[in-house]
Formats: sequence, structure tokens, C-alpha cells
Amino acid sequence: MTLRAVVAGVGHYLPARVVPNSEFERTLDTSDEWIRSRSGIERRHIAAPGETTSGMATQAALAALRDAGLGPDDVDAIVLATSTADLTFPSAATMVQAELGMTRGFAFDVQAVCAGFIYALTNANALIVSGQANRVLVIGAETFSRIMDWSDRSTCVLFGDGAGALVLEAAQGTGTNADRGVLSTDLNSDGRHREILYVDGGVSTQTTGHLRMEGKEVFRHAVEKLAATATTALTKVGLTGQDVDWVVPHQANIRIIQGTAKKLGLPMDRVVVTVQDHGNTSAASIPLALSVGQERGQIKPGDLVVTEAIGGGLAWGAVVLRW
Repeated sequence: MTLRAVVAGVGHYLPARVVPNSEFERTLDTSDEWIRSRSGIERRHIAAPGETTSGMATQAALAALRDAGLGPDDVDAIVLATSTADLTFPSAATMVQAELGMTRGFAFDVQAVCAGFIYALTNANALIVSGQANRVLVIGAETFSRIMDWSDRSTCVLFGDGAGALVLEAAQGTGTNADRGVLSTDLNSDGRHREILYVDGGVSTQTTGHLRMEGKEVFRHAVEKLAATATTALTKVGLTGQDVDWVVPHQANIRIIQGTAKKLGLPMDRVVVTVQDHGNTSAASIPLALSVGQERGQIKPGDLVVTEAIGGGLAWGAVVLRW
């Protein structure tokens, strides 16, 4: 028998304020058509004043726990992926732990920007299969609106705020790719490409900074690296793109999503797409899409799901799991 980390519940949270593309026409040299044609984004949610990453993460976590039929003290650990934590320290994960009323276990943050949830999911899987934890809350949450340069039309129209979460729990499997749960993971990074996607501030410079991106370079790296990491993760467990029921990609840009699906040989009707409604929510985008995909009735028990992401670092990776 093989120990597997199985998805027991999923949930998400979005701020109440919805910002359509047309709102940017008042302050920027842009248009709804320009934004849609280049990104596929139609609207995004923006956190209210005082609304925090940890607060949104807590709401997503509660939704995932409800879906799993569990309470906070049924969980052994929280792994929270974010690049926009409330404070330098303590971690946003420990804040969520306190807000949930979770009186046991441990919690920590993971920072890999848009690839953060893939890294968090991989870490949570390792905690379970090594016996360190029986149940783990895995969360992606971001308030990227706080690091936007609202005068830069090439970046500020692309991002939004939100949170998604899932509960992973230990279950016995047969050791084959027919098992439910996480089947394989693949992580990568290359620090030589830092300058194409970064924030020009931080603790040591005593500035918050703003997100800076070379869009064409990011696109060039994204399609190639996302298709490659997904293929690698599938190959590890003797599967191919033709075995996949759903690709749930990082929701950054519809053209990247389409390009990656094409390289994997998959039609777009097997891809969960939410970028039009949420924009790029960085580490939150994959758990958000998983939750929405289940809510829509797309992702069903037994489905083979591949999820992949790339973000600043560059950092990228993929996870293959059976729902």
C-alpha cells in the first residue's frame, strides 16, 4: 500500500468589489478591447481598504473545511502561498491559524510568487507522505492590488485579489496512477531571469515597491516551461496529455493558457479557465480555479487533473493529481 495525499475539500473567497476593464479607461490610455485581446481578462476583484491577505485566506480555508466536513482542529498544518503577506512577520499562515481558532499543529508561508501554490501543494504532499501530518490546509492568497503601479497600463490591468484553499488528507492507495490524490510533482527555478518579473522594493530597501514585468519575455518563457513541467510530471507516473481530464493552469493570460494547452495536445474544452473573471491572482489563481471548476461541475471525483504555474524567480512547476 502507498500513502497518498487526497483532496478532501476545496473553497475560495473573492473581495466584493469587482472592477471591470472599462474602469481603467478613465485613468489610463487603454480600453476594454485592448485588455481583452491581449489577456482575456474582463474583470477582477479588488480588496477593500483594511481587507488583508490573511483575512481572505481565512475565508477560503473555512469554505474548504466546510466542503470537507471538517473543523479547524481536524487539521495538523497550514501551508499558505503568498507574496503579499500582511506583515514581514509573523507569517500569514499563523494569522490564519489564530483566526480559525486552530489550537494545534503548525503553520508556515511559502513564497514562490505565481508558482507559490504549486510549491505549497508539493510541500503539503511531502508532509503527508512522510507522516508529518495527516491533514493539511493548503492556501493561496494575494492582495496584489497593494503592489500595483496604477499608472502602468501594461501591468495594473492584469492582476486581482483573492484566495483559494484545499484540504489534503492521508489515504491509502495501491501505488498506481489509478490512485486518488497527488500522483507526482515537478518543481523548477532559474534565478538568472529575475529582471523580467519582480517587485522593485522590499524590507532591506525600506520600500514596498511596485510590480515590474517584461511581458514579452515572460510569455516566451511561460508557454515552453509550463508545457515542459506538465509533461515531466505526467511522465513520472506513466501518463500523457491524452490521459488528462482537466488542466487547471495558473490564470495569468488566455494566450499563455491556450499556447500551453496546444503544446500538450489538449483542446480548450478540457482546460478550466477563470482568468476572464479574476485576472491574475498570483498564488491564489490555481486554488481559485480548482474551487470554481468543482463548483461549475467540471472537475469530478476520479478526474485526472494537471495544474501548472510560473512566476517571478523564475519559479515554475506542475502537480498531477486524481480528484
